[in-house]
Amino acid sequence: MNSDSGDRELSGEGAARRSVEDGAPAAAPATGSESRLDLLIRGNLITDGTDLGPSWVGVADGMITRIGTGSAPPATATMEVAHLVPGFVDLHCHGAAGGAYDDGLEAIIAARAHHLRHGTTASMLSLVTARPADLIRRIAVIRAAAAADPQILGVHLEGPCLSHDKRGAHDPTLLRPPEPELITGFSNAAGDLRTMITLAPELDGAMTAIRTLSEHGWVVALGHTDASYETGVRAIAAGARLITHAFNGMRGLDHRSPGILPAALDDPRVNVEVIADGEHVHPRMVRFLFDTAPGRVALITDAMAATGQPDGRWKLGDLGVVVTDGLPRLVDTGSIAGSTLTQDKAIRVAVAAGVPLRLAVAAATGVPAGVLGLADTHGAVRVGRRADLVGLDADLQVCAVIADGVRVG
Repeated sequence: MNSDSGDRELSGEGAARRSVEDGAPAAAPATGSESRLDLLIRGNLITDGTDLGPSWVGVADGMITRIGTGSAPPATATMEVAHLVPGFVDLHCHGAAGGAYDDGLEAIIAARAHHLRHGTTASMLSLVTARPADLIRRIAVIRAAAAADPQILGVHLEGPCLSHDKRGAHDPTLLRPPEPELITGFSNAAGDLRTMITLAPELDGAMTAIRTLSEHGWVVALGHTDASYETGVRAIAAGARLITHAFNGMRGLDHRSPGILPAALDDPRVNVEVIADGEHVHPRMVRFLFDTAPGRVALITDAMAATGQPDGRWKLGDLGVVVTDGLPRLVDTGSIAGSTLTQDKAIRVAVAAGVPLRLAVAAATGVPAGVLGLADTHGAVRVGRRADLVGLDADLQVCAVIADGVRVG
């Protein structure tokens, strides 16, 4: 293309690496550049933590086939958005639309559809603490669902290996340490399904479990824990690589007994989740995480079944929950019980807290993809990848979702 015309085209890795000096990529024309596109989307392209400015993305046969600037090739359909970003990836979500991921296939489909409309194209499905036999059955259901829907990335076991004192919205009668037979049962049920587990590292047998699970490819997250800083350091050395919803379900940043969070912030190998809904974590502390752990913060929803539904009484596992003004709390203790958040709102809350948009988008896309070892397939806009894209308007509201090359809704 004519370098003086402002027309540029990227292919492969060049889609994320535009030259800062001249605002244009140095890349060869994309494969299949003469064929007509199914869809062409124009907008301010944000990917890989970088704002690439006004660009266009071409889609054909469900794949991103061309990316460029300036004049664009012909397409069957066109669309213009304020910002074009990768499809969101959610590491930690329990449900929506009246259904929990614990509740079977129909609930999984309904909840996934709700979050998809809000831009989450790929998700781990989180299960709350339950009896081991129930969890094993639920893992099997998710394994079957993931075989049919590759954008179900795996299962996240949030419990039962949690601290009693920091249990949050988990049934205290079902908590237990990570005994070898328990972990083996979960592992056998998961098979080749991508699996993440949240556990408290101070429990008996936890360090052995962390080491064993991380060696077998599980993502081990630390959370719902009263562990000390020193125990956090040991858990990270054993293989833990993620903090479950930072600040919630753990010690605060006390100057004498700071807990696990600063251990994670100290270590560049560890990522941290945060629920940016304006309720779980003060906006200033959301910004603190982005400032302290650049490139390592993952926005999550921790959304439960009431997401997208009216206020009222709900269940989280076997525990009663009341939702008021969109905030779920346990009926018995008043503890916050998950959220009714979606990833698009999490981005808006983070930006309102002072986080640059490009970094907030990365925290909902590339960072969580990297946590799961999926940086080569998810979380970025690149030629040759599935066309999972989100269009945002000037107010950062979702105005278009493209999943596997098809517009949703």
